[in-house]
Amino acid sequence: MAHQVVRFINPPITSKQDGSPRRVGFELEFTGLTLDQTLAALNSSLKGVPESTSVAERKLHVENLGTFNIELDWDYLKRTAEKSEQAEEGGDWVELLSQAATLLVPMEVVCPPLPLADLGYLLPMVEALRKAGAIGTGHSPIAAYGVHVNTEAPQLDAGTLNAYLCAFALLQWWLVDDLQIDLTRKISPYIDLYPQAYLEQLLTRSEPTLDQVFADYLQHNATRNRALDMLPILAEIDNDRVRRAVDDPKIKARPTFHYRLPDCHIEKADWTLVDPWNNWRVVEQLAYNRHALDELSAAFLAAERPVIGVARSAWVEFIDQWLKDHELA
Repeated sequence: MAHQVVRFINPPITSKQDGSPRRVGFELEFTGLTLDQTLAALNSSLKGVPESTSVAERKLHVENLGTFNIELDWDYLKRTAEKSEQAEEGGDWVELLSQAATLLVPMEVVCPPLPLADLGYLLPMVEALRKAGAIGTGHSPIAAYGVHVNTEAPQLDAGTLNAYLCAFALLQWWLVDDLQIDLTRKISPYIDLYPQAYLEQLLTRSEPTLDQVFADYLQHNATRNRALDMLPILAEIDNDRVRRAVDDPKIKARPTFHYRLPDCHIEKADWTLVDPWNNWRVVEQLAYNRHALDELSAAFLAAERPVIGVARSAWVEFIDQWLKDHELA
């Protein structure tokens, strides 16, 4: 049997407006490992300089790639760790709490943003975590583990943001089916899709201004809990405006699309970060094709039915065939 070639395929636009390469950062959530086991797995594949910053966090500094952050995704634990270290007491019970938390609380590896050409360096990291015992989505009834794909925008102008928003809006139902999202994440509040009222408003706008992009998005999506969370990129453009609409300290301004939808199947031998990337890349391809955006937007609006809106299953079937006909999926 021929060995399947696993590689990251570039999107249509590989450079930013200033000519520098676009970068992509990944965040992986999983369980099954302690902080030190996670750090050891990363170091075995990336060969960096480890750093222990607290009982809840570790870092790995890798030459030419950047710093990989490893943390228990539990704000209470991290705050307690900081307080105990400041007071120089309570370290023992906090350490015990940290060990217990590995069974219940997602471990999170936050990769530095890497140029598209360097994403292949992450493949051995995932393999090392899998061999060490990391397990992902579907192995916890209470934690909806996922992968976040943070892709730098080519530009931060209204036309670019609107194209990506329209592309995602048209594809969002299909993307869920394509990834076969686990039920634990479907019913969680973390990856809600854009509401149809926003889709209608978005797809009927003709060449919106940046002000309209902000106003429409914040009217319908004033939360981080979206499959495509645009708050970081909007905060990069106008942080004050975003903070006035959404009072959430977790919003981090950065010029990236925060794609939160994919599951993390790190325990599966045939799963790599190429899987969530390829799913996102369909959005990239459609956003680049303005003619197709117009065509599909018109088709979506034409499928609108009074009160009940667009039939999801019929639209997914239509999009799936359209993508196959245009060799995009």
